[in-house]
Amino acid sequence: MDTYKFNAWQIELTTRCPLRCTMCVKDTYRNWYRKDMELDNFLKILPFLKYTRTVVLEGWGESLMHPHIIDIVSMVKKQGCEVGFVTSGFGLDELCMDKLLQAGIDFIGFSFSGGTSETHSSIRINSNFDYLLNTVKTLVRKNLKKPKVHIVYLILKKNIHEMPTIVKVASYAGIKEVVFINITHITNKWQDSEKAFICRDEEEKAYKKTINNIIKETVKAAKKYNVKINLPNFFVTDVALCSENPLENLYISVDGEVSPCVYLYPPLENGFKRIFCGEEFKTNKLSFGNIFYEDIESIWNKAEYIAFRKRFYERRKKAQEIYNLLFEQKRLMDMTFPEPPELCRTCHKILGV
Repeated sequence: MDTYKFNAWQIELTTRCPLRCTMCVKDTYRNWYRKDMELDNFLKILPFLKYTRTVVLEGWGESLMHPHIIDIVSMVKKQGCEVGFVTSGFGLDELCMDKLLQAGIDFIGFSFSGGTSETHSSIRINSNFDYLLNTVKTLVRKNLKKPKVHIVYLILKKNIHEMPTIVKVASYAGIKEVVFINITHITNKWQDSEKAFICRDEEEKAYKKTINNIIKETVKAAKKYNVKINLPNFFVTDVALCSENPLENLYISVDGEVSPCVYLYPPLENGFKRIFCGEEFKTNKLSFGNIFYEDIESIWNKAEYIAFRKRFYERRKKAQEIYNLLFEQKRLMDMTFPEPPELCRTCHKILGV
């Protein structure tokens, strides 16, 4: 296997989290298992990290709760990878910050769900907005080139109006980038009613106008405060390759299971429910092997994993054909993509949101 075959590996260190976020999958389930990856098992992954550029140490839990997080960051850096994670800020005091910096962490994203304390705390239950903001400012004040610090803002109807506000908050804290994301994995009626993106054309025109106005105000705020923003799509469209990019990335669960993405392997005993554009589906977890017991090359080259990726290669090829015809101003006979893998057909990521 070639060096740097992969762009990024997402490795779940723990499924434990002190928060009870209203938009989280575990808010629906009671059979969620709470577990840390044992250090001995992580050491089994370490030799394979030479194949990837970036390691994202996160999954369905709060990475800072893992007892060996500092040591693991240091070990990943020694393999030549960029390393970081997104966090709620839980337990990130100044001593922990200094240890992470010393270990060589490259990036940290902080999860916000509101531009004000009231909104944020009503969505991310057990998270304190002011404490989190002070944590961010403390880290930024260290005035270091690394880690790269950014805000990750999960958008719901409940907090979409505060998108311009969080840009101002980011600037105030000394942060130069805000990444806005949609709720992807929806498991109950409340979450479905709170998704900020529009799934069908027939949805009300007034809300479409609201979205467009908020986008304009957010872009305006970004220019005013000199903050880079990354906006998701709010109007669905079929995409050749979702943002998880299973052709170059993969996910490793706390148990060592290798899956194309985090949304296909939540820490539940059995299958799980998805609500996709208002319709409920039962979905099985998907793993192509266990990296604690198999080498990554044998997992990656399994026939069923190759077949899974082939669907996306075909979709990407079709997208290039469409682009070439448009560029040449030729008539398009068929603008539809080949079907994605079955489990991806009920994921909002395939709609570009």
